[in-house]
Amino acid sequence: MSLMISVSGIRGVVGDSLTPKNLTTFAMAFASWVLRNKTARTTTQQAEKARIIIGRDTRPTGRAIGNLISNTLVLCGCDVIDIGIATTPTVEIAVADEGADGGLIITASHNPVSWNALKMLNHQGEFLSGMEVDELLEIAEKELFVFAHWDTIGTISQNDRYDELHIQKVLQLPCIDPEAIAAQHFRVLVDCVEGAGYSIVPKLCKKLGIESVVPYACGGSGLFPRNPEPIEDNLSITISALKESKCDFALVVDPDVDRLAVISEDGSLFGEEYTLVACADFYLTKNIGPVANNLSSSRALRDIAKKHGVACYSAKVGEVNVVEVMKQMDVVIGGEGNGGVILPELHYGRDALAGIALFVQAFTLWRTENHGGSLTQFRQHFPDYVMSKQKITLGSTDRSALENIFTDIALHYPHAKADTLDGLKLDFADSWVHLRPSNTEPIVRIYAEAPSKARAEELASQLKHDIEQRTLKH
Repeated sequence: MSLMISVSGIRGVVGDSLTPKNLTTFAMAFASWVLRNKTARTTTQQAEKARIIIGRDTRPTGRAIGNLISNTLVLCGCDVIDIGIATTPTVEIAVADEGADGGLIITASHNPVSWNALKMLNHQGEFLSGMEVDELLEIAEKELFVFAHWDTIGTISQNDRYDELHIQKVLQLPCIDPEAIAAQHFRVLVDCVEGAGYSIVPKLCKKLGIESVVPYACGGSGLFPRNPEPIEDNLSITISALKESKCDFALVVDPDVDRLAVISEDGSLFGEEYTLVACADFYLTKNIGPVANNLSSSRALRDIAKKHGVACYSAKVGEVNVVEVMKQMDVVIGGEGNGGVILPELHYGRDALAGIALFVQAFTLWRTENHGGSLTQFRQHFPDYVMSKQKITLGSTDRSALENIFTDIALHYPHAKADTLDGLKLDFADSWVHLRPSNTEPIVRIYAEAPSKARAEELASQLKHDIEQRTLKH
């Protein structure tokens, strides 16, 4: 298995594609890139070393990788601030709050426990752009590393205050009202899949005013009791625990806590696509402005935007692409359909803690206005769409041939609005389908959404067949 490289960093299986050699190579490249950019940003001579924040999730390999990375950065002349086990959004907040020059998060997000990764942040606490990744890769490939002399090496310090700071920043959002939440006397199950949220998420819930927090998989062992991606196929044991606990709903996060899934009291999923939808619908009652998602996210957000009389913009898939559009269009809330909420008022990164606060507050407001009600009933308040996700293996088909195939398919559906920003998206009157080539595998992902499951699956299968037929011709 080869090492996966993207705008969010490097990722692989520890001891296979993720080795001490490539970990130190990318740590040296990152340190050198940070030092280069710090020099470019500095207008006066400064003696300060570059400072880099490091945090990790709970995987058993995290501490060893963290020590290796920290010592490599020190020998490159960087001061390291290690904040220990921390969520991805907590590290992002720490970089900005500390005025650091970059950040590294040791987490493979929703991948299995055998995986780990380095997520790389710039001095704003945001993922690197495509151009910045190219600069870093050039440093790694040409070994343009910067090393410190024996008397100018960096230092390593620990700082454990950022969980509390993150919680306080969420609680200080003007739209959050813990007293109103407390009045609902919620009983909530919290599933952190033994990941980085094991402590911070239950703490946030209690401070939000949730009366009874029932922790599930919140031991912080890093040994995931199930596939850690918070999608319906992986949540059967959480659903069983929810029903046994008789909670009002369940909040589920992934190992690095940038995605939020919600389960209703009857065991049905609120829908990862609807995390952002519900949060945006509430937030726009307090802060009016445009919204944004990616091209593979639900049309429901567009409907919510229309309801509030604001624009809805769509970006290429990927957090960094959504953030870019959000900044360009002065978007007030955005994110992706995988349960990732981005709130610029807090920071430019997917943040499940922000999502939890907004979602619980939204449900609280709805219950107050309706004199009670269940989460299942609250879900019926939103536009109802169903999504089908499929994929097709390309074999020997190259990218140029695929572009021709997409062009041919678009011509075959003249009644659909075609968007080629990121693969091909066909927007029909009551549905859409998005064909997107993977950046890391020889596959095309096919996402379709329609008012019914049958129609979504039919549309996805139809376009899958269209690709297969044209691939054979090429």
